[in-house]
This record gives sequence, structure tokens and C-alpha cells, in this order.
Amino acid sequence: MQLRYNYRAYPDTSQRRALASAFGCARVVWNDCLRDRKEAHAAGLPYVKSAELSRIRITQAKRTAERAWLAEVSAVVLQQSLRDLDTAYKNFFDSVTGRRQGRKVGPPRYKSKKDTRQSIRLNTNAFSLQENGTVYVAKVGNLKVKWSRRLPAAPTSLTVTKDSPGRYFLSFVVDSEPDVLPGLETDTGLDLGLSAFAVLSGGRKIDSPRFLRRAEKKLKRLQRELSHKAKGSKNRAKARIKVARQHARVADRRRDWHHKASTQIIRDNQAVYVEDLAVSGLGRTRLAKSVHDAGWSAFVGMLEYKAALHGRTFAKVGRAFPSSQVCSACGFRDGPKPLRVRRWTCGECHAVHDRDHNAARNVLFEGRRIVAAGRVETPNACGVPIRRARVPAQRGEAGSPRKGQTTQAGIPGL
Repeated sequence: MQLRYNYRAYPDTSQRRALASAFGCARVVWNDCLRDRKEAHAAGLPYVKSAELSRIRITQAKRTAERAWLAEVSAVVLQQSLRDLDTAYKNFFDSVTGRRQGRKVGPPRYKSKKDTRQSIRLNTNAFSLQENGTVYVAKVGNLKVKWSRRLPAAPTSLTVTKDSPGRYFLSFVVDSEPDVLPGLETDTGLDLGLSAFAVLSGGRKIDSPRFLRRAEKKLKRLQRELSHKAKGSKNRAKARIKVARQHARVADRRRDWHHKASTQIIRDNQAVYVEDLAVSGLGRTRLAKSVHDAGWSAFVGMLEYKAALHGRTFAKVGRAFPSSQVCSACGFRDGPKPLRVRRWTCGECHAVHDRDHNAARNVLFEGRRIVAAGRVETPNACGVPIRRARVPAQRGEAGSPRKGQTTQAGIPGL
């Protein structure tokens, strides 16, 4: 499987100028090729092939006075920019025709020098790892890198990125074998929330760190200072960088916390089941700031790829499953409840439930049922088989593999 390793880079002044030139040239090639294809489509002409674009917009453009500066950067950077455009078009066409699952993908858009993220992509012909710990990039030089950990194998590609605060990162793609952990007898279901970030079916609660909420006071002050600066001035540019750095600190802390929490859950359980939440829909409600601050999608994505890496079982329970309405003790469906109800009593067996813990247990039972591929009965904590309440069949239970299918050691469907 392929893994990505990110490291912080510290280019000097001349290297920053060379990287800025590379970012600009890659952006110009992208925009020129995109414009040609858009104009051909508007005129009713056939789709312009990549070979034709490479000949006109890269090879011949270097010989003209208007685009002669394209020769100052590595040709690999320009070719990879064209390949990225081809990938963007392929994703768009696959999404339109239904071959690509998930959310709809829009057509490629023009890039701007004012975008918050600038990047170039290189293959092994344009970069190399040096013995002194630096990374050589063609026509840029040897970049100083902060190696936080060793690469498990030789990288196959490199992406150089500059973010909004002005930081530089090197992202290596490495082909790695799965690191299968010793097998365990435990499994768990997760109920994600806002008051508590996650509640495990065993009863453990993971408190929500709320990194954005904790940084709001400082962000408010920095945003007020930015609004007072004159547009186009150097002081406004400095104030904008301060705001971007503070947002980057919040994102870095959240990402680091997600990695630590997801790794611990994967190491402690042989199987992990989580509910497939409609995060994009919740992000348009009055809880939008808290939902984005929690970062559920990134956390679930980490659980999924780490389960495949370490040989664990991972499954998503469909969002239509009524995890908060079903009693985890007897299986009786007690109906919907408003969010303010945190504890409730089952009308059938009179068991008192914590809302989040009960939902986590139901996610565990439903996850086991999905993995069992049609198994009707699931034993409860005492080993007594109980029949679950009737619920609509999930999309992933029959037919072609979809979101409900499990992943074990990177092999879908096992």
C-alpha cells in the first residue's frame, strides 16, 4: 500500500525564489492547458489530447518570448502539472458517468497566485535524497529538511507545498507493506458527538479538545487587527500571515490529536465500527463551527487507513441506522428523541441508558452484523442472542461493494 510522509522544509532566500518560480510556471501550464480544452469544448471541437497540449504549451511555448521563462524550471514540474490536469478531468468524467463513488466532482478550475496553497509535484527523475540529510530538487538546490522520522522505503514521488502562513513541506509517497499487529479478541463501536468527541461501546468517553474554541479569543484579536489595516499595504499582509499562522496552529494540534487517538483505538481493538455521519449536512446547521472543530471526517479517515495498515477490521454503519432510538439491552425501538435528552428509560425492559453509550453499543451490534454478512442474531454482553429491531437494509449489505463494506489489511470486502 502507498503511504504519505510529510516533513517540514526550510529553504533559503534563493531557494524560495526558485520555488516561487516553479509554483508560477506549473500554474501557468495548468491554466493554459485548461483554457485550450475549455475553448475546444465551447467550439464543439474534440477533446484536446495531452500529447498535443504538451507540444504546444510546454515544448513550443519555451521558444516564444512570452513564455521563455518556462525553461528556467525543471521540465518534470511542467509535465506533472499537465498530468494533474488529466487526473482532474478523469475524476470529473468518472463522477458524471457514475464510475466514481462519493460526492460529485466538479470540472477543473483555474488556479491563482493568491491561492492559499501552492504546490509542485516531482517524480524520481527530479529529486533525490542526499547523504547529508538534505533533499535535492532539480533547479532549486539542496533543501534543508527536519526529519521527524525515517522513511520506511525509497520514495516514488515528491510534492513540495507552500501553505498560507508561508511554511514549506515535503510530502513523499512510499510503497510500504502492511504492518500487521498481533490479533486481539476485542472490538468496539464508536459514537461520535460534540459534548464528548467519541464514546466507545465499552463505556470509555473521549473528551472533545475543541481546539478552535480555545483559540477563538486570540483569533478574534488578530482578525480585528487585520480589519484595521489598509488594503494593499504591507502591514495588512503581515497581519494576514499572523491570522493564517494561528489557524495553522489550530489545524496542526487537531491533526496531531486525531492521529494519537485513532492509533490508540486501532491498537486496542481488533475490529472498529463507526457510524457514517452526514458531516457536510451538519456543517450547514447552527452547529457548523463545532462540527468543523471536531473534524469527524478526518478522524474516521485515519481509522480506516490505519485499520488497513495494521490488519484490523473496519466498517461503517449506515447513517440511516437508528442508533439513538434502539434499546441496546432488548432491541426495542423507542422512537426519536431530541438532542437535549441525554438519558432515557426503555419503555419495554425499563433499562436506563446513557444516550451516547447506548448508541455506541448499537453501532457495535450493527457493525458485527455487517461483518457477519447477513447474520440475523447478535449476542449481547452476556452472551445471550437477541434479535435486533427491524431497520431498512443498508446499501452495503447486498449487491456490489459500497460504503458499508469492510476493509481488512487493505483488501475490500474481507
